[in-house]
Amino acid sequence: MRLDPVLDRIDADLEAATERLLRLLRIPSISTDPAHRADCRAAAEWLAEDLRSIGFADARLRDTPGQPMVTGRMGDTGPRLLFYGHYDVQPADPLELWKTPPFEPSVEDTPEGKVIRGRGASDDKGQLMTFVEACRAWVTVHGALPARVSILFEGEEESGSPSLVPFLRDHAEELRADLALICDTGLFDRDTPAITTMLRGLVGEEIVITGPDRDLHSGAYGGPAVNPIKVLARIIAALHDDHGRVTLPGFYDGVPEITPELRAQWEGLGFDEDDFLGGVGLSHPAGEADRTALEMIWARPTCEVNGIAGGYAGAGFKTVLPSQASAKISFRLVGRQDPAQIREAFRAHVQSMLPPDCTVEFHGHGAAPASVMSTDAPAFETARRALGPEWPKPAAFVGAGGSIPIAGYFKTELGTDSMLLGFANNDDLIHSPNEKYDLRSFHKGIRSWARVLAALAETG
Repeated sequence: MRLDPVLDRIDADLEAATERLLRLLRIPSISTDPAHRADCRAAAEWLAEDLRSIGFADARLRDTPGQPMVTGRMGDTGPRLLFYGHYDVQPADPLELWKTPPFEPSVEDTPEGKVIRGRGASDDKGQLMTFVEACRAWVTVHGALPARVSILFEGEEESGSPSLVPFLRDHAEELRADLALICDTGLFDRDTPAITTMLRGLVGEEIVITGPDRDLHSGAYGGPAVNPIKVLARIIAALHDDHGRVTLPGFYDGVPEITPELRAQWEGLGFDEDDFLGGVGLSHPAGEADRTALEMIWARPTCEVNGIAGGYAGAGFKTVLPSQASAKISFRLVGRQDPAQIREAFRAHVQSMLPPDCTVEFHGHGAAPASVMSTDAPAFETARRALGPEWPKPAAFVGAGGSIPIAGYFKTELGTDSMLLGFANNDDLIHSPNEKYDLRSFHKGIRSWARVLAALAETG
């Protein structure tokens, strides 16, 4: 099956493809808000119907205790590919910061070109539809796909995916594939596509330290009474040494060094640390003193304080000695770091620094190991080469600072390796007001998936 007529069809159908995306974006499928449960189902039904219109004859909703999954299958020959995306979106708050209503999407002219504006435009409805539209073009031109494709669309990614792992376990035989394709990532820059091969894992911990049994007057009790905020501050300060390294025993067990070949490729990307930090009002790198910013984001573990509470923080001043102080701490993991071991080491650290008259409560907030995809697998170089003709610069193998647990779940539950390939831009404002998706990225993303499908099918 020839690729060129498929690409021509994508170009001719761009206006209709954009309108289909706009229709999906109008559905406020906010999975975290029970008031939008029916909207999530409506988005799932819209997708199932759209897949059936292409030729995914068995496309349907699959009920879960939460939001429904959407599945579908097509194709009888070629490699088995499982494509994953999510149709749920983040809440749109604060609404007053949106230039246009978040669920009244439109195509808008900007100094950088045309963009599709609306909640979910980039994360992840626009990305999801790049693959769907590529499939539509293949079927329209050739009456079939070049590979065996299964679809899995989730409706709870933005609310922790509570139904995902049970669903994978219950339907493992049906979903198992030669390779999983995940579209929840982005470009390295506007001209350089990226195949993400490293995802950091995550451990979340909340600690609550209690001292006196009530808030106290700091004049009457300050000095002899233990202050939970001071205790908490000492505990947090002791998590790092003067060189930015995490001090927990065994924290760096399983942390690999990147290969010279990968380091050379990253250096060739032209990443500018000054621009990166300057874009958020900073000028001096923090973290591990002997590591580059790109290395710290993609290939090094971190420990960060995400929030602190305690005492009086309202208007004016109140001389209170608080009963409690709390903090939320997250660890990003790489390589073979064990989330359970990290959590245990952190809790032991807190307990070891707890003075008399203080107690601590621990509340875990999820844990997932890092995911590392071997670029030795032929599919990765095949896809990288397939992307070349579509973009000004060659595709790069990159890491990602965030965590996308689905890649790990596909490996542990299905035995399937994942390829993360997306076309979002760094300035798409995902999770923020005025989210957008460049029309160029949407168009080239569709063409890119068409090329990758052809290449993967040809190499098997």
